Order: sequence, then structure tokens, then C-alpha cells
Amino acid sequence: MSDDAVSARATHGGHAQDRTADDRARVTRARLAEAATAAFAEKGFNGTTTRDIASAAGMSPAALYVHHSSKEELLYQISRAGHEETLRTVRAAAASEDDPAEVLCAVMHDFALQHARTRTRARIVNYELAALTPEHFAEIRELRRTIEHEFRTIVERGVASGDFDVPDPEFAAVALLSLGIDIARWFRSHGRWSPEHVAQSYAAMALRIVGADPHSGNAHSVGESPGG
Repeated sequence: MSDDAVSARATHGGHAQDRTADDRARVTRARLAEAATAAFAEKGFNGTTTRDIASAAGMSPAALYVHHSSKEELLYQISRAGHEETLRTVRAAAASEDDPAEVLCAVMHDFALQHARTRTRARIVNYELAALTPEHFAEIRELRRTIEHEFRTIVERGVASGDFDVPDPEFAAVALLSLGIDIARWFRSHGRWSPEHVAQSYAAMALRIVGADPHSGNAHSVGESPGG
């Protein structure tokens, strides 16, 4: 076997080992994020220790610090991932329709659905912001402003086209966001309403908030039987 062949095989083997190590690290970080989310939801950020998180993830506290420098840094990673996913959800829903009322229905539906389905994480990323460092808080705040801008743009477009009748688009956007975020506080998976029922109801409610015709925009039906 030539020296080049030996070198190529060694390089390929090294890359494979790197990929395996990266995969293991991703799995470990996902376990830690899941454990931290559950612990923060149960005990609050201040009441949770790194030992609590590591134990729930089935590893030692020392192993946690291999992936995260602190408990706060773990909260930041969870919060950033949650807000980035929300922004992607909102933008994808907004791009799926053209009519302002249909856009608002699609966005509010998917925004509400996400907060119902991921209520535990949503509660953490929205109600534990004060625990972040100033630098991390500033980054998350910018993501939140971007999400708010997406909502405000939708409302402003509807007002400009005459589809919406609301005197203050910015206030309406904040109201819509607040309604959706609060789902994470009260929603229960085995309660009266399913995530889809909540999402459909919030989409219809959004049209009323902006003064649109409740029958416009092919609004989602809310006739499904509630369930958990």
C-alpha cells in the first residue's frame, strides 16, 4: 500500500472519529437541555442546582461542565434555541399565505400551537429571562424584538390594505404575542382543550383583535372537540 493510500485511510478514519465524537456531544447536550428544562420548570432557575440537572441527565456534575460553563449558560442555550425556533415558525407561516388575514391566521395558529406543544420549554424561555447575564439577555431581547417586528409588519400590512381596522398596530402586535406566550403558563396536556383546538381558536381570535372580518382569511375552524 502506498504512503498516499495509508495517509488517506488515516485521514478518513480521523474524520469518522470526529463525526462520532460530534454526534455523541450533540446527544449529550440534548439530554442536558431536556433535563435542565424539566428541572427549571419544576424548581425554577434559582432553585435548581447543576447537580439536579446532571443527575436527571444521568451523568456527573463534572460532565455537565464539559459542555456548559455554567447553569446560566445552559439556560441561555435553551432560551436561544426556543426563540430561534419560534422565529422560524413565524416566518414560515407568514410565507405560506398572501392575503393579510390568511397570513395572520397562519402565523397565530402556528405560534399558539408551538407554545401549547412545547409549553414546558416555552415557560422557561419566557419567564426566566431575568436569570440571564446582561450579554445573554441582550441577545435574547433582540430575538424577541425581531419576532415582535414580524407580527407588527403583518398587522401594518393588513391595515394598509384595508383588511384590518386597528388604531395602533404595534399595540395589537404586542397583544397577540402576549396571548400566545401565555398559553405556556396555563395549558395542560390533559386539560379540556387539545393543542390544535387552542391554535384554531387563537387564529380566529386574532382576526377579531385586529378588527378583521371573522369569516375572512379562510380562518381555521374551531369546531373540533376539545381534548388532551
